[in-house]
Amino acid sequence: MESKMRRSDRAITQAETEEILNKGEYGILSTVSAAGQPYGVPLSYRFMRDVLYFHCAMEGHKLENIKTNQKVSFCVVGKTQVLPAEFATNYESAMVFGEALEVTDDEKQAGLVAILEKYSPDFIKEGLEYIEQLGKRTKVYKIVIEMITGKARR
Repeated sequence: MESKMRRSDRAITQAETEEILNKGEYGILSTVSAAGQPYGVPLSYRFMRDVLYFHCAMEGHKLENIKTNQKVSFCVVGKTQVLPAEFATNYESAMVFGEALEVTDDEKQAGLVAILEKYSPDFIKEGLEYIEQLGKRTKVYKIVIEMITGKARR
């Protein structure tokens, strides 16, 4: 997949892009339905260099879209600052493009634990118990990353 960033002068390094992905609280997963209708939904996630994990319910709109078309994008917006007098905004963002695939068994467990470590690092024991109780009612997907881009105006 080739990057076609319009404002290439705003491109940031791979390390800066990965930092945005690592620090982000949530991202927007974008999918497309069989009828061509785009759909974006905010998600908790964990970026792990070559993949990005997210969890979800056992059914829903995004899962129907992924069944039809596994190609997805995922956007994380980092720090922003509106500059009213300049009619501009300072920002940083990261975009991930790839294929969403359901994971099961050991990889499902590893994905859930990775998400737990990101969002609840002080509650690992309790989180593992929670995963044990509710993990069977949760699906875990990974986005196999084909391309990452990052952009900023600082």
